[in-house]
Amino acid sequence: MLDLTKIQGAIARENLGGWLFFNFHHRDQFSDLFLGIPPRRMNSRRWFYFIPVSGEPLKVCHAIEKGSLNELPGKTVFYSSQDELEGILSPLACPCAAAYSETLATLSYLDHGTARLLERWGFRLHPAETLIQETLGVLSPGQIAAHETAAAHLYEIVRLVWERIKENLSRGTGLTEKEVQGWILREFEKRGLETEHEPIVAAGPNAGDPHYAPEETSRTLTPGDVIQLDLWARLPGPEGTFADISWVGYLGSDPPEEVKNTFGLVCRARDRAVEYIRQQLKEGRAPTGADVDRETRRIILDAGQGDFLFHRTGHGIDAELHGWGVNLDSVEFPDRRILREGSCFSIEPGLYQKEFGCRTEINGYIRDGELVLSGGPIQTDLLLLR
Repeated sequence: MLDLTKIQGAIARENLGGWLFFNFHHRDQFSDLFLGIPPRRMNSRRWFYFIPVSGEPLKVCHAIEKGSLNELPGKTVFYSSQDELEGILSPLACPCAAAYSETLATLSYLDHGTARLLERWGFRLHPAETLIQETLGVLSPGQIAAHETAAAHLYEIVRLVWERIKENLSRGTGLTEKEVQGWILREFEKRGLETEHEPIVAAGPNAGDPHYAPEETSRTLTPGDVIQLDLWARLPGPEGTFADISWVGYLGSDPPEEVKNTFGLVCRARDRAVEYIRQQLKEGRAPTGADVDRETRRIILDAGQGDFLFHRTGHGIDAELHGWGVNLDSVEFPDRRILREGSCFSIEPGLYQKEFGCRTEINGYIRDGELVLSGGPIQTDLLLLR
């Protein structure tokens, strides 16, 4: 059920006249999700849904698909021709939010042709990225509690899985990445957790691939391997919110200096992100996602390791694993939105070489104007077999 009061308040804070939603052949997954449109509903004609800064919304549907927006509040009008559509929409023209963004590709759905048509009819379109953040990308108290519960489960699963790896290897039992991945998935099932994709278990050179996924012929864990454990899950239900963590282990008791130095560097970068966010909030300045990413990657660049830095510092987290809120990103999809109250996100700098990779990932959220880290004590030392 749409909370029009919340939505219209957000529109007013952006000094806009409204928020215009549009879909055709379900190309805009965000609008379907936000408005609660069933993905299998017929959508062979364009519909528009306009939420003004005040007053009643307007549903604009084609005459042969009159029920396209039945569940939504507001008055319904129908059109058959483009001329009729222009006659309905042009009186609504105003500075208006729409689902497009020049920098955040995951929030950009409005096609260029429709945008130009709307602009010809008098609309002055503005990116909806901040409205999306405020309405979907910040956590309620119930969602924060659900996130904390999921994070606590993940931390416990890492502990259990590492103990089991040590037991198996101490007995000389052969063990593959795929088998360890299966242990994690069975823990998810036992705890009632759900996930979007299977967790990452990457050993040796495979840890140098940030999105490596073990197949049936996965690597056998070998003494001297660096191993990356990256897992994410949530509890089901309307407030279910993801947690997403990553820990690094070494299959031995005495890691090489290069491994220790690389792990130490990503930990320092992660810790600088935490320190910077807390410092900015204490001084009354909410940093942007781009600000935090720049400060984090500076630690790695100053150490001369920029060639091994492949991705942003973190992503938003909510009901989606890669959520609608702020990403810690100044280079891939620069995110200039601020870390506002309720923002939840990962902090996960990583370095990737041919022989191995290291990524440490924690989650944080803003509550009462402060940064809270979820789940448990963060990793400060490599997991070892001793």
